[in-house]
Amino acid sequence: MSSSTPNSAKRVCQIIKLKPSRVDEYKEIHAAVWPGVLAALKRAHITDYSIHHYPPLQLLIATFKYIGDDYAADMAKVAEDPETQRWWELTDGMQESFVEGATGSGKDVPWWQVNFIVLWPRAGSSRSFPLINVWCIY
Repeated sequence: MSSSTPNSAKRVCQIIKLKPSRVDEYKEIHAAVWPGVLAALKRAHITDYSIHHYPPLQLLIATFKYIGDDYAADMAKVAEDPETQRWWELTDGMQESFVEGATGSGKDVPWWQVNFIVLWPRAGSSRSFPLINVWCIY
């Protein structure tokens, strides 16, 4: 995928369960994400990153755009980043993966469940869609 081609961004959505006893702690650390973690994401061509929480099911829903040319290589670089690894050591304990065999972030088996887009309205579309109420962690 070429990042110079219009509409070439890859949209990614991932889900994981947040442990109910860790909600406040999770929100607190995400109020001040470590600069090195944010820099690693930027170097990996990740933009427009957000995490949403749906309390009735304790779901975390992460979405972002990938604008690079080699998704697998860029994600491997994020996984190799020492500060990101330390961040994941903190956050993984607050989460429960839906992925069978997952043991943590940055491993061979994905920690977050990747989901596929079934509807993506394009610019200029006249269709409107209902919104789901969730809060975002910025």
